Amino acid sequence: MSTPHAKEAPLPVVLAGARGHGRWHLRNIGRLQEKGLLRLVGICELNPLGEEELKEDFQGRLPEQSADFGALLDSTGAAIAVICTPIPTHTDLALIAARKGVHLLLEKPPAPSYAEFRRMADGVAAAGVVCQIGFQSLGSHAVPAIRELIAQGALGKVIGIGGAGAWARDEAYYRRAPWAGKRRMNGVDVVDGVLTNPLAHAVATALALDGSTRAEDITGIETELLRANDIESDDTSCVRVVTAKGRITVAATLCAERPDEPYVLVHGAQGRITFWYKQDRVLVQRSGRGPEEIEYGRTDLLENLVAHLTDGTELLVTPESTGAFMKVVDAIRRAPDPVALPDHAWELLPGENRRVVRGIDGLVAAAADTLALYSELGAPWAALNEVSAR
Repeated sequence: MSTPHAKEAPLPVVLAGARGHGRWHLRNIGRLQEKGLLRLVGICELNPLGEEELKEDFQGRLPEQSADFGALLDSTGAAIAVICTPIPTHTDLALIAARKGVHLLLEKPPAPSYAEFRRMADGVAAAGVVCQIGFQSLGSHAVPAIRELIAQGALGKVIGIGGAGAWARDEAYYRRAPWAGKRRMNGVDVVDGVLTNPLAHAVATALALDGSTRAEDITGIETELLRANDIESDDTSCVRVVTAKGRITVAATLCAERPDEPYVLVHGAQGRITFWYKQDRVLVQRSGRGPEEIEYGRTDLLENLVAHLTDGTELLVTPESTGAFMKVVDAIRRAPDPVALPDHAWELLPGENRRVVRGIDGLVAAAADTLALYSELGAPWAALNEVSAR
């Protein structure tokens, strides 16, 4: 990618979507503003933020605010836009920014379908701006370190890669926004499922460790999509991806019995590597050696984007490097609608107001360990689901 760098910090930035997960971006922009790298010049929200919402990181100083994203980019002279808005809006907002020469940090998933992803990626490339996709785990220094260990043959021949995510979300999580838990809304794709949004990092990180990040690296996808919650999308699912290099199976749930840290597991003929990607923590186990645990640093993706624009530092997560992930999103989008688990398969925890699938923690771990789907592991309810192969 050509680098339109030689801009000078602090770069003016506009944040689209400053509530919900957007609050994390707001705090991060505040951190980078303190470092002299960025200057928050605008917030795009349907309902403007008040002084209290900006008190912690910006001492209540109100930047320009507008619900009109394009007009806000024009009036503020923004060099960067951070987009953390509902999934179906990503492509159109990214293209508005691109046409105005504004560089992007676009929250994951970049789009709800492969067609929308291509429209975004092609439009951004044609406009000559750069776009960083917000898979924060791919900023972990553990990712290149693990890839180097694999390349050196530390594990012998790689057999496959597993991913496991056992998380919990209460019923209010699905009322956080009109699009939450939806596969489509008003005829538009949303695809807000466990593997495409909250635990999307498990899929993207597994693909990165396999070295299969581009769309053309994917040769087959099988999905098993289920739900315990009263939603349209999936909350308990697994996917098996066949790449030019091997197999990847990722299992995930938002209905865990005992929520735990998600991880990716590289299986080799002579060892294995476990990567807890939210913690940047790695455990290397190999034949003839004792276990070795390492904690790595992480490069913030917005900071990396600033460095790319000011001194030409390589961008970490380009749109093209998320093409394989978007193929998985599209397979989930096109799969049969998720099957509701029978009442006897789950229970409601009244104190936490969340649904728990009985035995799911063990199944998620077993899928990552054996690269098998839930149905192949004998889950009593998995036979209800139609496996979708692409």
